[in-house]
Amino acid sequence: MNRRSVLSLALMACVAFAAIAQADVASQESQTKLKATINNCAVCHGLNGHSVSPTFPNLAAQQQIYIENQLKAFKGETRSDPDAQAYMWGMASQLSDQAVAELAQYFSSQQPPPAEPGDAKLVAAGRKIFLEGISSEGVPPCASCHGPNAAGRGMFPRLAGQHAPYLIKQLLVIQSALRSAPVMHGIIKDLNRTQMQAVATYLASL
Repeated sequence: MNRRSVLSLALMACVAFAAIAQADVASQESQTKLKATINNCAVCHGLNGHSVSPTFPNLAAQQQIYIENQLKAFKGETRSDPDAQAYMWGMASQLSDQAVAELAQYFSSQQPPPAEPGDAKLVAAGRKIFLEGISSEGVPPCASCHGPNAAGRGMFPRLAGQHAPYLIKQLLVIQSALRSAPVMHGIIKDLNRTQMQAVATYLASL
């Protein structure tokens, strides 16, 4: 091998090493930025997605595509219920598409939140509504979309282990059309507050 070939190979090796080093730096910067964003989310939702306040939902083990869809709805200001406007529009406005995907992946991969035991009669009543619906009122089983264990399915969110007050609040804003969810609005439009309480208590107990 002549001197020119050796120099050429050495130059190519230097370029390759430089590219790898740049990629490592970019990856480290990306991870640092993601960690900072997760820490911001943790103020309300908990570091591992286990919220300590019923005002804010648990995100741990939530369906990944559901988290992505909701963050995009907040960012686009198409989810317009009062809490979305007060808390999430501003937060989500700063997120890139990459950050949305990374946050969804992170929280969806966390361990589910712990169950919240509730009144046995309410739990039993809520379980019946969730699994069987209310045929006399045309309410289909919630499990048909959210799964028999309420773990969610793709675009349909996980409900198991969610704070009961948060679930009731969402049912109310959907029922009153403050939060746009046409399919859910049609399903729950005739649910009363007692029925909502029962379903929410059951789901929190899972």
